[in-house]
Amino acid sequence: MNTFINEKILPPVLKFVNTKAITALRNGMLYTMPFTIVGSVFLLLANFPVPAVSEFITNQGWADYFNQAYGASFAIMALFAVMGIAYSYVKTEGFEGLPAGMIGLVIFLLTMRSSVTDAESGVTIANVIDKTWTGGQGMISAILVGLFVGWGYSWFLKRDVRIKLPEQVPENVANSFTALIPAAVLITFAMFVYILFDALMDTTMVQWIYDVIQSPMQGVTDSLGGALMLGFLVPFLWFFGVHGSTIVGGIMGPILQANSLENTAIKESGLELTVANGGHIVTQQFLDQFMTVTGAGMTIGIVVYMVFLARSAQFKQLGRLSIGPAFFNINEPIIFATPIVMNPIMAIPFILTPVVSGVVTYFALYTGLVPLFTAVQVPWTTPPIISGFLIGGWQAALLQAFVLTLGFFIYLPFIRKVDSMNYAQENGMDELAAVEQG
Repeated sequence: MNTFINEKILPPVLKFVNTKAITALRNGMLYTMPFTIVGSVFLLLANFPVPAVSEFITNQGWADYFNQAYGASFAIMALFAVMGIAYSYVKTEGFEGLPAGMIGLVIFLLTMRSSVTDAESGVTIANVIDKTWTGGQGMISAILVGLFVGWGYSWFLKRDVRIKLPEQVPENVANSFTALIPAAVLITFAMFVYILFDALMDTTMVQWIYDVIQSPMQGVTDSLGGALMLGFLVPFLWFFGVHGSTIVGGIMGPILQANSLENTAIKESGLELTVANGGHIVTQQFLDQFMTVTGAGMTIGIVVYMVFLARSAQFKQLGRLSIGPAFFNINEPIIFATPIVMNPIMAIPFILTPVVSGVVTYFALYTGLVPLFTAVQVPWTTPPIISGFLIGGWQAALLQAFVLTLGFFIYLPFIRKVDSMNYAQENGMDELAAVEQG
């Protein structure tokens, strides 16, 4: 079985995740992280999970200012994404990536209309950037534009189609002229694409992509099947030593972020954030705080066993070394030292725990026991329970405690088995004798 997976399944998977496009997507989205976290802090302050505090902030007039900061950071994440993806693609090809990032921003803005019409008065306001598309709703367009610009810009430079200046010219000046021909061609092409959508379909490219591609993708991920897929893929890849969290997060992260941002838009519109009002269940917080909390596989249960119940010396020592990092969601020591990687005994609970947590969390959100999550995010090192409270109040914190406790009992028979084997080996006993002695 291991041979079949290693020779038939993993090679095409690794080939796919290491393509230029996926690498650029994964690396480019990392540039959005500072603005996501900072924007989440302001969004959290404007919608604090304690009603008394939230009312005080609103009554003092601070909520408007916090929302202004959120709107200038997290709410324009698609702008950062398109620049980061184009930049990363070109950088991977060995060229200066900043001009490509700027071209990507220009083309992304070109894909949307520069005027808006008020539905009630019919008045049209020109020379605007429609922030409807700068956040979650424009994310897939931003990804596609970023990849297109990265590929196109690299195509020109690989073929040396550029204006060359003497070596004595300062590098920044030379780079600006290097980008001139690619920028002219790519922007002109994007303009004709805009004309095509406007004249033939009375829409824009970003609107069309949202309707035809992004909305169906969000619908697929925002389902129990989508949750189960996320819960399975991350630990499955980790089992073979592949960084599943980075791969799955890099590919699925933009869609999950879009779900979160749409939830925030529903709440800001004055509607109650519920499934009935179009709220999304499976968001970035769903993955981060209920399927990979304390690390891929939700391995805090292993650490607790090692610290308090382990009999083998190596597990006792590993537990003491891992307890601190585990509370900050760092579990590589557990994954590689238990080991979980390529260990068929531990593969079962390692995959089962996040899957079970995903099912429990999905129905808790679906039934309204726990409120749906807005775009509030916390740094990935935020300890469990605290992170749950910050993203969803006491209900989310309680749910987090429940699924982590459930995870401990899922891991218990398997880690106890491995512990007995280690104890027997350390004491020169056969495994049966070690179990009987325990």
